[in-house]
Amino acid sequence: MTYKIVLLLCCVNFAAAQTKYYFPEPNAIWQEKLPEDFKINTEGIQEAVGFAEENEYSGSRDLRIAILKGFEREPFHEILGPTKKRGGPAGMILKNGYIIAQWGDTKRVDMTFSVTKSFLSTMAGLAEDKGLIASTNDKAIDYLWDGTFDGAHNSKITWEHLLQQNSAWSGTLWGGKDWADRPPREGGIDDWKLEKPKEPGTVMEYNDVRVNVLAYSLTHVWRKPMPLVLKEYVMDKIGASTTWRWHGYENAWTEIDGLQMKSVTGGGHSGAGLFISAEDMARFGLLFLSNGKWKDHQIISESWIKKAITPSKPNVNYGYMWWLNKKGNRHWEGLSENIYYAAGFGGNFIVIDKENDLVVVTRWLEPSKIGTFMKLVNETLN
Repeated sequence: MTYKIVLLLCCVNFAAAQTKYYFPEPNAIWQEKLPEDFKINTEGIQEAVGFAEENEYSGSRDLRIAILKGFEREPFHEILGPTKKRGGPAGMILKNGYIIAQWGDTKRVDMTFSVTKSFLSTMAGLAEDKGLIASTNDKAIDYLWDGTFDGAHNSKITWEHLLQQNSAWSGTLWGGKDWADRPPREGGIDDWKLEKPKEPGTVMEYNDVRVNVLAYSLTHVWRKPMPLVLKEYVMDKIGASTTWRWHGYENAWTEIDGLQMKSVTGGGHSGAGLFISAEDMARFGLLFLSNGKWKDHQIISESWIKKAITPSKPNVNYGYMWWLNKKGNRHWEGLSENIYYAAGFGGNFIVIDKENDLVVVTRWLEPSKIGTFMKLVNETLN
C-alpha cells in the first residue's frame, strides 16, 4: 500500500513538473497573476518596477543620435542600416510564464541592439540540431569556400570561436573593418590597423564586424535569410507577433542559389539588427527558461542551450552570445551564478533565472543599473 501511495505521488509530481509553465497563445491576452500567488512580495516588485521607470537610459531617444554619440571613437563609424526613435522604459517580469509585473508599452517595437546576438546564436544552434553544422568545433572554412576564411589566420577559426566572440577574424565585411570596430582605449589608428590578430580562441573581443561574419556564414549554411529561419523555426512556434523585423545594412546583399539575400546584423551599433517588442522578447526568454521547449514541442535542443551557457575560456562571463552571471567582471553580486542574459545597447535585457522560474525583460534601463534592479527583484522572493 505504501509503495502504491509513493508511486502515485511521484506520478502527480511528475505531471505537475510537466505543466509547470504557462505558455501564452498567439495574439491572446497574456495571463497575469498577482505576485503573492507565488509568495512574492508585491510591494517589493512595485519598488523594482519604480526603479526601472526612474532610471531610464540617459542617451537620446533619437537612437540615430545615441548611436553616433555612443560609438564616436570608432574610425569611419557611420549609420549603415535602419534606426528608429525609441519609446520610454518598458518591461515584464514572468513567473512560471505568467506576468506578475509589467510597465511601459510592452507591445511597442524598438531596436534591441546586441540582444540580437542571442537570437543569432540560436540560429547556429538550430543549424547544429538539424545537422547543417556537424559541430561548433568544426572550422568555418569547411563550410564556406568563398574566401571569407582563407589565409593562415582565418582558416583556424571555428564556429565556436565566432559564437564566443574570440575568433579574431581579420578582414572587411560590408565596408566595416574588423580593427576599426570597438578599438582599444590605448593607441591610435595606426596601432589598431597594424596590430597582429590574436590567436583564435584566446581573447574575447566584442566586435560587430566579426558577429556579422557569423550572420553571413549562417546565411550561406542555411541557404536562406536569417529572418526566415527565425520566423519558421522559432517565432511562429512560440506565438510571437508579426511586428518584429530583423534588418541588415543597406549594402549587405549576397547571392545564394541565384537569389539575392540580405545578410542581417547581430547588433545595431551601425543601425539595423532586431526590432522587436518586449512581449516578443519575453516569449523568447520563456522558451529558454523551459529548456528550449514550448508546450510539448522541443524547438531548441537542451544540449544546445547547455553549450550556449557554458563559459568560454577567455571570458567566464560569456558563452555563445549569452552573458553569464559567473564570478568575473560582469558578475551581479548577491545573485545566482546560474543566471544568464541577453544584453543590448541602451539597457535592453532578457534575463533568465532558472532557479526562480523567472524571465525578466527590461527596455531602456540605464545599463549600469541592471544589477541593482535584479537585486530588487530577487529580494522579493525571500
